[in-house]
Amino acid sequence: MEPMATRYDVDVEEIAELLSSQPSYRSRQVFDALYSGLRSPNEMTNLPKDLREELEVALPLALREEAKQVTDDGETTKWAYGLEGGSAIETVLMSYKQRVTVCVSTQAGCAMACSFCATGQAGFTRQLTTGEIVEQVVRAGREASPRRVSNVVFMGMGEPMANYEPMMEAVRRINGAIGISARKVTISTVGIVPGIKKLTEDPLPVNLAVSLHSANDRRRDELVPINKRYPLGMLADACSDYVEATHRRLSFEWALIDGVNDTDRDIDELAAYARPLKAHVNVIPLNPTPGYLVRGSSRERVNEFVLALNEQDVTTTVRATRGREIAAACGQLAAPVSITKKVDQS
Repeated sequence: MEPMATRYDVDVEEIAELLSSQPSYRSRQVFDALYSGLRSPNEMTNLPKDLREELEVALPLALREEAKQVTDDGETTKWAYGLEGGSAIETVLMSYKQRVTVCVSTQAGCAMACSFCATGQAGFTRQLTTGEIVEQVVRAGREASPRRVSNVVFMGMGEPMANYEPMMEAVRRINGAIGISARKVTISTVGIVPGIKKLTEDPLPVNLAVSLHSANDRRRDELVPINKRYPLGMLADACSDYVEATHRRLSFEWALIDGVNDTDRDIDELAAYARPLKAHVNVIPLNPTPGYLVRGSSRERVNEFVLALNEQDVTTTVRATRGREIAAACGQLAAPVSITKKVDQS
């Protein structure tokens, strides 16, 4: 039995090919155990021991755990994983009273160069495969047990829409094989319009979140450079088509930065932009990163910002910050250099 792709890159047909000498039911048995059972081959006690050992070798894991940190009284866990070729990514698991959410990466690094984001400051290394994305969810699911992961957010390292096909195949596996509802999956983008158009045509009812951060083209050009290619007018058209076609609620993410995008003018511009789209605004107090020294807005200003938007008929909430102490909060994931070096030497 020769090694194939990594464990979560293969589909049931490829597993059937791998197990061609076995009874036909074995392929579905193994596939279901890997995905819905979250089991490794050596835990599949309904298989012969020699077959379990062969599968461990033939279906290797893609991610090497390099570091693990826990905070928030054990309710937030961050992993740094090493990848083939020496790159590194990070994944975050967050447990709440009513849900368990995993935040996954889709790229090692990111080419979008958003000024306040640690991943963007680090630059782009490579795309992740479908298996590397899915494996993050499986590992988080094993950690969360006996609770089950209920929500998956594509808000980790990288721009999901810039790795569209592997990302969406991962969504299909997460939904169809692991069993997480597509309505509990959120895909975040800085505003890659072609990707939003593809998502609009996809039958899976996933959620869309746009990292907006400014409703003024000049200012957004500085904060989110991709705005120069897909300016706010073009982005609004794509979002409008998405809402009309899917009847799903659109979300805008807004990292509040002191004196940069938290002014009264910003409130009015955002309200005028979000209201026609019936978008929900998630306000995120800016989390600190080494490459962006401007501080986040004060708690008082955050509350004023949220209240003013709600008064202008834009539903706005503050996202609870998790994992800031271990650089696991929004915008902080970067797979630190020390971890990357460790991966390179392995």
